[in-house]
Amino acid sequence: MLAIFLGLAVSAQASIVEDVRQALSQNSFSAAQADLDSYRARNGVTSEYVDAYSWMGRAALDLRQYDQAAAYAKHTKALAIEQLKQRQLDAEPHLPIALGAAFEVQAEVLAARGQRTQAVTLLQAALQTYGNTSIRARLQKNLNLLSLSGKPGPALRFDQYLGSKPPLLAQLKGSPVLLFFWAHWCVDCKAEAPIITQLRSEFAPQGLKVVGPTRLYGYTAQVEHASPSDELAYIEAVRHRFYGGLLDMPVPISKYNFDTYGASTTPTLVLLDRTGKVAMYHPGVLPYDQLKAEIEKVMAR
Repeated sequence: MLAIFLGLAVSAQASIVEDVRQALSQNSFSAAQADLDSYRARNGVTSEYVDAYSWMGRAALDLRQYDQAAAYAKHTKALAIEQLKQRQLDAEPHLPIALGAAFEVQAEVLAARGQRTQAVTLLQAALQTYGNTSIRARLQKNLNLLSLSGKPGPALRFDQYLGSKPPLLAQLKGSPVLLFFWAHWCVDCKAEAPIITQLRSEFAPQGLKVVGPTRLYGYTAQVEHASPSDELAYIEAVRHRFYGGLLDMPVPISKYNFDTYGASTTPTLVLLDRTGKVAMYHPGVLPYDQLKAEIEKVMAR
């Protein structure tokens, strides 16, 4: 009976994030705030509460309500920092999500207001403080969105790889290069793969190269705590099932690459021009026409 009660309590607490997100999906900030107030009255400020509250800032940002977004993000950060007086950031998943979102919203608000330098400074300072935590890649993603374009693509590392042996990016200068950061669990990556397969076929005669970095996550669809060798075997099985058109694509495997390129979103697509500089940095999926247009721009230079 106690186990059942505890399970229900955890379920009830965890639902606050979905309750708030559901209200915000209907642009009802008042309903979301009511859900937050009710939860806080029952449970106090928990990491789940801070996670749920962080969505207020993200929703305001989506609506370009920059003053409100900044205020929500500032309060989210204050709540998170107060929680960190009692625990480590990565003790559970809610607080890293909330704190990462707070920095993300603050940076995007600054950039939208034309304060790009201040946004970069904010993210660089956050990386100094939280660079050894799980939010590093998210911070780097936002920093890359502001500052990576036009700069040389950072070198890739690989202790392991699948497919053909990955070349050094320096060896690919003279050819446009598409970096396709993907994960074995990522549904959007599987949807993007046929698009990349088609575009590689179209532009390979003009020199386009495709490299597909991935990383180990410590689990598979069947095993919660998978050994590196078992996860590697699982990734290979996923490649053959869902990435049949890209089996010869070099797949360097390293968490370092994901941290360096800020690939907290999968897929992340990075297009390098013939000189090795970043021409496009895009977290998330891209439809065929948009990605083709970006490749054509690089080809025309």
